[in-house]
Amino acid sequence: MKSLFTAFALLLLAIPHVAAHYRFTTLIVNGAATTPWQYVRQSNNSNSPITDVSSTNLRCNSGGASGGSTQTATVAAGATVGFKLDQAIFHAGVLNVYMTKVSNAATADGSTGWFKIYQVSAVTGGGTISWPTDNATQFTFKIPSSISAGQYLLRVEHIALHSAASTNGAQFYIRYFINPLSDLVPYSLSSCAQLNVTGGGSASPSTVKIPGVYSASDPGILINIYYPVPTSYKQPGPAVFTG
Repeated sequence: MKSLFTAFALLLLAIPHVAAHYRFTTLIVNGAATTPWQYVRQSNNSNSPITDVSSTNLRCNSGGASGGSTQTATVAAGATVGFKLDQAIFHAGVLNVYMTKVSNAATADGSTGWFKIYQVSAVTGGGTISWPTDNATQFTFKIPSSISAGQYLLRVEHIALHSAASTNGAQFYIRYFINPLSDLVPYSLSSCAQLNVTGGGSASPSTVKIPGVYSASDPGILINIYYPVPTSYKQPGPAVFTG
């Protein structure tokens, strides 16, 4: 009986990890983590992944279409910023970071054009595929020094590919909790932070629309990562703007 009770207790301890997936909650500015949700929009998505690449929720997650009480952080062009998670990433997948210039970061809905500034892709070779985002708790990167001053949304996403062998299987981690019963398809977790960029130049990066940048059949989204082991991987989305 004691062993049965112990096993049951261990099972209960495991449940929160299964049911509550990682979230990008905190903006990092010049190496310092800010307060969770201070500059990052908090969604109303409590237990469902974003799996539909044609949904407007792909931008800043469900409920993230406007800033509400979210503050806007002032950063210089060329500064190092980033996102911190509330727990380590535990799904195989890849990371993308986008920006879009807006007139007002607090009210922008993300319908303007986005450009990619950072990515972490898969590593293939020697008959294996590995995922550098595994167990990561934060990511940092530079704001391009050549972009013009003004207000922007900064969007991070982790595309989980552990069940991406079926259409709409990739799970887009924009920022949410997930129901373990919906862990059957690829999905994404993303978050949007609000920035006021100072300095900079006059660069005008090519942009894409979200939704629109991805197709459910893209080779980096519709993929079996287990067998046969992929010999290459194509990162979803456009090239990184390096200006």
